[in-house]
Amino acid sequence: MPPKAAKAAAPKLTHFLCLPLVTASSRPQLQNSLSSFRENVSKIKTPELPDGIPERAIRPVGTLHLTLGVMSLVTEEKVQGALKLLQEIDIKELLSAPSPVKFSGKGKGKDDAPPGKAEEVAEDVSKPEPLKVTLQGLRSMHNASKTSILYSSPLDPDLRLYQFGSKLRDIFAEAEFMEEVKRKLLLHATVLNTIYAKGVKKGGTGHGKKGRAKLVIDAREILEEYEEFVWMEDVRMEKVAICRMGAKLGEDGEEKYEVEGEIEVPEL
Repeated sequence: MPPKAAKAAAPKLTHFLCLPLVTASSRPQLQNSLSSFRENVSKIKTPELPDGIPERAIRPVGTLHLTLGVMSLVTEEKVQGALKLLQEIDIKELLSAPSPVKFSGKGKGKDDAPPGKAEEVAEDVSKPEPLKVTLQGLRSMHNASKTSILYSSPLDPDLRLYQFGSKLRDIFAEAEFMEEVKRKLLLHATVLNTIYAKGVKKGGTGHGKKGRAKLVIDAREILEEYEEFVWMEDVRMEKVAICRMGAKLGEDGEEKYEVEGEIEVPEL
C-alpha cells in the first residue's frame, strides 16, 4: 500500500479584514458595558472556576471589531497587494448599490440567515443612510454548556451590514488574498475568549470556532442574563481595516490590534 500523502500544512494567518467598532462615540458605551460585564461575570464561581471567570478572558475595548475574513500575507508583496486593493475599493458604491436579498425563514433552519434578519428584504433604491451599528445580546460560539467564546452580534434587520460585509469579503476572496470562504459570514464581536486567560494553554488564533481554548465554561445563565443587553447603540461605522493578528499594548497602554491599513466609510 503506497504511503499516504502528507497533509498540507495550514497557511500561517497573519492579518484579518474587519470593521473596527471603537470610535469616539462608541468608546464610552463599550467601556461602560464591558466594565459592568467584567464585574458581573468575575463573581460567577463554579467548581471548575472557584475564583470566578478570569478577567483576562474578557476582551479589552480596543480589540473589539467585526471580522470579515482572515488572510495569510506572509510576504511584503502580499501585504502591499492587499493594501492596494483596500484603497481601490469604492465604499460609497458598495453602500449605495441596492442588493435585493430575501430570507423568508420558511422551511429552513435558523442558520440560513444572519442574526437579526428581516423576514423579507426588498430592494431599496432610495438615498442610503450612514451605516450604523447596534450590538445587542450575547451568544456562544460553541455549545453554551461547554464553551470558551462568547460574542455579541449587530442588529441588522434590513441585512444592510451583512451585505456590505459580504461584498467586502468577496472582493478579497476573489483576489485570492483571503483564505477560502467555506461558510456564510457571521458578523460578531468577541466579548469573552478564555484563550486569553492567564495560564490557559492556547490552541489557535482565537478567531472563530477553531480558536477553542482549554478552559471552558458553562455560559447558559450568562447568555440568558445578557440576551437583550445593549453593548453599544446607533454607532456609525467609520472605517474598514486590515489588521495584524495578535493584539498588543500600544504606547497609550491600551491593548489593540495593529492597523496595517484602513479606509474611511463615508457618511453618504
